[in-house]
Amino acid sequence: MNSKKLLALYGLKWNPFSPELPGDSLFQTPRIEQFAWRVEQLVQEGGFALITGESGTGKSVALRIVAGRLAALRDVSVGVIERPQSKTADFYRELGDLFAVKLKPHNRWGGFKALRERWKAHMASSRIRPVLLVDEAQEMSSEVLGELRILSSADFDATSLLTVVLSGDGRLLERLRQDDLIPLGTRIRTRLVTEPASREELLELFRHALEKAGNATLMTTELMETLADHSAGNYRLLMILGAELLAYGLAHEGAPLDERSYLEVFQPRNPRPAIKKKGKA
Repeated sequence: MNSKKLLALYGLKWNPFSPELPGDSLFQTPRIEQFAWRVEQLVQEGGFALITGESGTGKSVALRIVAGRLAALRDVSVGVIERPQSKTADFYRELGDLFAVKLKPHNRWGGFKALRERWKAHMASSRIRPVLLVDEAQEMSSEVLGELRILSSADFDATSLLTVVLSGDGRLLERLRQDDLIPLGTRIRTRLVTEPASREELLELFRHALEKAGNATLMTTELMETLADHSAGNYRLLMILGAELLAYGLAHEGAPLDERSYLEVFQPRNPRPAIKKKGKA
């Protein structure tokens, strides 16, 4: 999509339906606000936090908001796991890169000790635990999750060296109930469960996105209501539908985005007649 032309046609500062929205323009519900605040408090103590929910219900946005809030705090060192499906050796390599610790992959004990010493030094200097964020955490192996639990605790579990925020779909919640991961599941200090949005919540997101992007009247109220009704409570689907209509408008040199454009994009123009079965009228 031609971004410059699109922005000029509709008087936008950015594409309101892009996944790469500026952090300060993300839609923040009261529940996400409360969870982000709780994680901010957790970095003083250490421990695990959990975001779970089905695809498209706002998990990744919640994690981005948490990351933004933590980045604004002084003395907080935040690492983000980019490859949750890694085996244990690669997991240690990634942790070493994130926290500037030189690790030898063949020496797991040495890596374990070096990371803990680095985190202890950080705590001693700032009194704040380093933070690790993991999106798509349902892809992590049980061995790596277990390793993370042991890595993050000291003094017979009396001290938490690390604050960890895990985010994943329902499969993660199911796995945390399995015998080998119950010790990790019982250490979750705070949780956010994202759920399908109501019609009003979808419309609130729509209005927020358009206003932040600089054109609150980009789409008619009727069109926004129609899109909300066809999004099945899914924030991501709502944004995808909006992006399709915006692409249609770009292709038609800034055509108005209304219910007519919705019919043009999503309704077949020449539906095929139903085929009558033999022997039936």
